[in-house]
Amino acid sequence: MKEINNSENKLGSMSVGKLLVQMSLPTTFSMLILALYNIVDSIFVSKIDETGKALTAVSLAFPLQCLMIAFSVGTGIGICSVISRRLGEGREKEAEKAAQTGYSMMLIFIFMFFIIGAFLAKPFAKLYVSNDQALLDMTVIYSKICLCACFGSFISIFCEKSLQATGDTIHPMLIQAGGAIFNVIFDPILIFGMFGFPKMGIAGAALATILGQGFSMILSITFLKKNKYLKVHFLKPMIDKYALRDILIVGVPSIIMQGVGTIMTSLMNAILIAYDVLATTVFGIYFKLQSFIFMPVLGMNSGLMPILGYNYGAKSKARMMKALKLAMIFAVIYMVFGALVFWIFPDALLGLFNSTPQMTKIGVIALRRVSIAFPLAAISIVIGALFQAMGDGFYSMIISIIRQIFLLLPAAYVYGKLFGLDAIWFCFISAEVFALSLSLFFFSKEKKKLDILDKQ
Repeated sequence: MKEINNSENKLGSMSVGKLLVQMSLPTTFSMLILALYNIVDSIFVSKIDETGKALTAVSLAFPLQCLMIAFSVGTGIGICSVISRRLGEGREKEAEKAAQTGYSMMLIFIFMFFIIGAFLAKPFAKLYVSNDQALLDMTVIYSKICLCACFGSFISIFCEKSLQATGDTIHPMLIQAGGAIFNVIFDPILIFGMFGFPKMGIAGAALATILGQGFSMILSITFLKKNKYLKVHFLKPMIDKYALRDILIVGVPSIIMQGVGTIMTSLMNAILIAYDVLATTVFGIYFKLQSFIFMPVLGMNSGLMPILGYNYGAKSKARMMKALKLAMIFAVIYMVFGALVFWIFPDALLGLFNSTPQMTKIGVIALRRVSIAFPLAAISIVIGALFQAMGDGFYSMIISIIRQIFLLLPAAYVYGKLFGLDAIWFCFISAEVFALSLSLFFFSKEKKKLDILDKQ
């Protein structure tokens, strides 16, 4: 087995501040582009019809997309964590086995979501829509296309996380930016029928999405093949049981943690639709807008995790803690800025989506109240990167389940029953306060592990 000196990899040698900037800026930039795409995509969808049904259909399909993202990104986090730790330990061959195993897992998930899209999209949509055939049809069409042709998304995410694990954040940025730009270009062309293309409406929006993912996949495979730290054989899928175990230890909690979002959005839609169908549209718009605030922080976390994982493998506690502190400062400052934007300009943000007066009335209150929780979420997000990097992703899973299922949803239901629709949005604040407390408690336990590591 080839030994790797830590000085050969910048994750173990470059000054922490410079390394965090170099690792995080590309991923943060790519996440900003992705967030901008999400908003632009919804703006185009909102113009399909004046009734807003197309945008509502996308909002109702969102939980299924969340489930797909949970499996792809959750597994990707496990892959990134294992590869970065193996490289930090100097176990290059084991890192390659982890990558090969992760790729094989993604192929299995692609087939699984094809089945879900083909057979379960319509039954899922009928849970929310029973007396509006047009809305039902749009929801089913959008869901089926995005799920049945998800191969580009899964493969590109696998490649991105593998590249990030080796310290490469430039190419993942190009992968995400390329796919998002491709999507934005083809969105209006396929939705409205331009340059000789047929007018496809919401099907065009879904098709532009999967074409963008396909373009990202081509770029990602090309870049990963040129990586000097990691070799992946795309035509020879295989699973190593030890690598599978290690990926699942981090990946399963990450999948569950993100999959909980599917349950939360589905049940929140059910709670909101009982008050006003436009409230579900506002909820969908909120998720699009908040991605512009959260994604840069998540992008920074993508750069932070391989730094933490590599140096955990190399037993360098000082570098880990310095990186964690710098990341937390950035996250809190950025989230405060985001909260101020939501509080000061809610009308303008909602106006981007052809918001009706009633939708604006609901949305202004929603955006302002939910944004109060942003700075609290920032700290929990950064601490979560430490849990995942150290192979203890189950802490993040526990926090996510309690926050979204046992706190946020019951609070939303109770606040709504007692005080009406406008009070429901306070549930996000209540949930984040508890989540932060739990994150700090688990962090104290991880700190003890690092103290022991420092003495070895």
